[in-house]
Amino acid sequence: MEDVKDLLGRLMTRVAGSGVSDEDLKRQIDAIYSIYAGVMGPEQIIVQASRYNAVKYIHDENPRIRLIGMERMILESRDYSRQPTDEEVPAIIDKLEDKLASMLARQAVERQLEDKIADRLEERHQEYIDEIRREIIEEETGDAETAQSRRHLEKLKKLDGVHLTATVMEAVRPQHLSDIVGQEQAVKALQSRIASPFPQHLILYGPPGVGKTTAARLVLEEAKKKPYTAFAPDAPFVECDGTTLRWDSRDMTNPLIGSVHDPIYQGASKELADAGIPEPKPGLVTEAHGGILFMDEIGELDPILLNKLLKVLEDKKVRFESAYYDEEDPAVPEYIRKLFRDGAPADFILIGATTRQPWEINPAIRSRCAEVFFDPLQPEEITEIIENAARKLDITLEEDAAETISRYTAEGRKAVSLLADAYGLAVNEKGSTEDIRISRKLAEDTCRASRLTPWIRPKKTEEPRIGRVYGLGVAGYWGSTIEIEAAAFPARSEGRGTLRFNDTAGSMAKDSAATAAAVVRSLTGKSLSDYDLHVNVVGGGNIDGPSAGCAIVCAIVSALEKKPLRQDVAVTGEISLSGEVKPVGGVREKAFGARQAQMKEMIIPWENREDIEDFPGLTVVPVKHIGEILRRMTAGDSPEE
Repeated sequence: MEDVKDLLGRLMTRVAGSGVSDEDLKRQIDAIYSIYAGVMGPEQIIVQASRYNAVKYIHDENPRIRLIGMERMILESRDYSRQPTDEEVPAIIDKLEDKLASMLARQAVERQLEDKIADRLEERHQEYIDEIRREIIEEETGDAETAQSRRHLEKLKKLDGVHLTATVMEAVRPQHLSDIVGQEQAVKALQSRIASPFPQHLILYGPPGVGKTTAARLVLEEAKKKPYTAFAPDAPFVECDGTTLRWDSRDMTNPLIGSVHDPIYQGASKELADAGIPEPKPGLVTEAHGGILFMDEIGELDPILLNKLLKVLEDKKVRFESAYYDEEDPAVPEYIRKLFRDGAPADFILIGATTRQPWEINPAIRSRCAEVFFDPLQPEEITEIIENAARKLDITLEEDAAETISRYTAEGRKAVSLLADAYGLAVNEKGSTEDIRISRKLAEDTCRASRLTPWIRPKKTEEPRIGRVYGLGVAGYWGSTIEIEAAAFPARSEGRGTLRFNDTAGSMAKDSAATAAAVVRSLTGKSLSDYDLHVNVVGGGNIDGPSAGCAIVCAIVSALEKKPLRQDVAVTGEISLSGEVKPVGGVREKAFGARQAQMKEMIIPWENREDIEDFPGLTVVPVKHIGEILRRMTAGDSPEE
């Protein structure tokens, strides 16, 4: 604005001091009027003069009276009526000059804005014309493609034409339920709950790579063939992963349940956004309507999202809400009106899979689902999986090649991957894919190249040992043998003996050792206070829980009495002060561990006998008292039938 004032100062001869001549004042007023008329325009001048009753002043011959009219128009007030003195004239001229400067500055800014608006309107106008042109072309020719879009399309088509060899998992994946190895009981339970007029929600438990996903998919295909099934022939199987699904606190996106994309902030489709209409977008639960929603790793699902899922399972619908929705708006499409009114259908069967234990899963979801357990795969089952895969891939396995791989992994998926690795090595060595043979050495080299170590190490021996016994433990779905040994020496002073147990052992395991001391005294008549006793868990494992109690008693009694114990028997069971063998958990998993260690027998509590009546390749012996265990394990005594 200061620049404008300088310009005005140059256009007008400034009036200063006293004795202002009429000629000078007239010249100043003429300049002011000319500038004001240029800003306002002739028509607006007439309006301003009439509005502020300035007409009779601005046409007067006396310049001082004309100055009154200029004050009224420019300063927009009728209060000016007194003829100014010579001393007042310069201040009035300055005031009018300031006002004109402000008007000129504002006019310049407005002109710039008008220019920008005109440019923007021109752009929008051209875009509108182009859009109409495309619509007309599409209507008349059915082709709205541009040269650029055609180039992109050709590029995509070219990419679609490039295919790598199918993955080995796709090539060897079971096509029938009978192809699933080692899970006959689980598959039967799965069928009974899905291929039914009243299918149930399920949770599948089991270690990774045992066929949970494949079994669920194949069971649905089989169920659709049944005349009494609840599933239509086109029932979908929708697969997702609980580890990748997350709850959005802003509720902007929810791929599992569905969400509403508001027109302003959340990207509703263009035609809806332009009309201010929110767009409901159904999620995976609606895609699975009438079929199965398979969620891998359901134990990792976000708790809030899980609660939302439970609500959907109850209602069999997904409800949508939005502050932007107006049901009275005639522009709302009927399908959106129906989604807001009735909700999106979501009547499906949920099958969740997890590698967690049942007690680690949310009780609310467990209460709504039946439970099916998949067993860990045994070495011979891994071998069968490898042999089946080799036949599908046209690979010749030499003697013991499959068995070699089975010693390095308990996962079917990993076993097939190792077979594929060995196949790749064989092809590269031969330089051809014809007549590929995999030897035991090649299989072993492949496993070692993957930094794997044998997970099966036979532990049983035929030679009895003093003070050593095999207990059993569970980690996840895997059971294993625990080597427990004891050594006893007379104390230097009677009654001053010590008992040492692994520092890594848990409190419950140490309590079992203390209980064992009392039981040993009742069995042998010897006080452990007269001995320096060392109980050791070989390998320093962090064991906890009472199930090692019986094994600890056996090791201590053997060390005190110098009686050798059988090394082909594994023991599990809690011990009471009276010597009774109390039930423990994880008996079936422990049986897998005993078998992997090639034990002949497994001694379990009597109350656990119904948990595992028999086990292939393993004699299961239920007992009630520690004395029965000692008699059965003492070397030289024939095992009881």
